[in-house]
Amino acid sequence: MHTDINHYITRSIQQDWQPLVEKGIHYKGIFVKSLRYDEESQRSKTILLRFEPGATYPYHNHPAGEEIFVLNGEAVLEHATLAAGDYLYTPPGFKHSVSSPVGCTLLFVIPEEVEILG
Repeated sequence: MHTDINHYITRSIQQDWQPLVEKGIHYKGIFVKSLRYDEESQRSKTILLRFEPGATYPYHNHPAGEEIFVLNGEAVLEHATLAAGDYLYTPPGFKHSVSSPVGCTLLFVIPEEVEILG
């Protein structure tokens, strides 16, 4: 374990937004920045996601749940609209899709990889 706090700081402003590509699938209009990469699981567990207006992420399952905080814009999950400042915790096994008619930036905490269902 590192004892220098600087080892644990992620300066997201110094990162470029990357297109969201998972298992070879490019999700058009969705971009990602990794905030916390877990070496053991070889995946990012805390991320920023930016949805361009009209972007959608397909119906999926969260085996270990998730946490979402809306930084700006609006996101629609299962007919519920989340706006800037809204927080959502979904329990393990919760299924939904995500869309953003107007665009948004979201902070996500995702303990395990999602399972695309449709």
